[in-house]
Amino acid sequence: MTTSRKASQRPAPQKSRRPRIALALAGGGPLGAIYEIGALCALDDTLPGLDLNDCEHYVGVSAGGFIAAGLANGIRPRQLCEAFIEDRPGDDNFDPSWLLKPAWGEFGDRLQRLPRLIGSALWAWGVHRKPFTHALERVGAALPTGVLDNEGIHQQIQRLFSQPGRSNDFRELRARLTLVATQLDTGDAAPFGRPGWDHVPISRAIQASAALPGLFPPVEVGGQHYVDGALKKTLHATVALDEGTDLLVCLNPLVPFHTNPSLHDGRRIPSLVEGGLPAVMSQTFRSMIHSRLALGLKHYERAYPGTDIVLIEPDQRDATLFFANTFSYRQRREIAEHAYQQTRRMLLDRQAELGPQLARHGVTLDLAALRDPRRRLLGAARTPPARTTLAARLHATLDDLQRHLEGPAAPAHSR
Repeated sequence: MTTSRKASQRPAPQKSRRPRIALALAGGGPLGAIYEIGALCALDDTLPGLDLNDCEHYVGVSAGGFIAAGLANGIRPRQLCEAFIEDRPGDDNFDPSWLLKPAWGEFGDRLQRLPRLIGSALWAWGVHRKPFTHALERVGAALPTGVLDNEGIHQQIQRLFSQPGRSNDFRELRARLTLVATQLDTGDAAPFGRPGWDHVPISRAIQASAALPGLFPPVEVGGQHYVDGALKKTLHATVALDEGTDLLVCLNPLVPFHTNPSLHDGRRIPSLVEGGLPAVMSQTFRSMIHSRLALGLKHYERAYPGTDIVLIEPDQRDATLFFANTFSYRQRREIAEHAYQQTRRMLLDRQAELGPQLARHGVTLDLAALRDPRRRLLGAARTPPARTTLAARLHATLDDLQRHLEGPAAPAHSR
């Protein structure tokens, strides 16, 4: 769904200056990054006047931080697609399968604590007569804070932003870039890139903003630990709005799923309970972050009446995105193409509302491009590039699993 506010509610920006346009990208893991890349490519192809590499301010949370930093570094949306979606060999390649490396260092550190914690628990139970459950809680400190190693995020993005013409330093960028994480010990938002926070490398800030608790360990920066920025807010667009913005374009990749007998992709899904715990947890998480987003947008409307806000997100009836396997090379391409086409369709459906509004900021709708049925994001599928034996086996296994789930024996929720 794409939402916006009516142009008649906003005074036109002064013609003597350039419209101030900001871009805010929410998180959503690999799926969110894939959706946002596809949607941004659609915007880039069909909205003349909107230069996604020439915005005044970029705000990113979690996976959206990676995309925002790439755009602020001059990487075109289709270049991001080549690097992240098409998996082409080269210096810009970023394979999501790198995120599946176990956090062996975290496991080892927690394991070393186990004997001391067990001794402390037994002492509390046997000597101080503490309830067994109370003593057992002490052993919980031996559990790892994350199961996957996120150091590769910092390393790979550092390499990507070290290419000629790019920078891993907030202070060297032409545009403002804010990447938001959450300070673990206080729960406060950490706006990396703002004054006082801009000495941290962009790659490290992305790693911190994307450190989803339980999946990745907290990231230490300057003696403090940081986790996913989405724990505090979904968009964190206030940092751009406070500085004055005429047009704020927001992308949110995760929405709660609405089951419907007649879905866009033809699948019949009677209830998400058929999908078991993964489907239930996904729906719960999506519903929580989306309700916060709705409240946040209402606040923006009241607090920043001089700003036009456009929100772009998937249709809540879209089963293709909800049940996607984002670590499958084959499905990454399908999801990106799907996001590209769906975004074009939504822009066309809302042309009467969006056309006048965007025109106020020098942006137009290319109706010919929106209506062109031959326009695609990706070309014909090709053979993925050669990988190491482990990576090739991982990709093959995930693709085989996806084909199995889509086969005749698949449960009701995946047909």
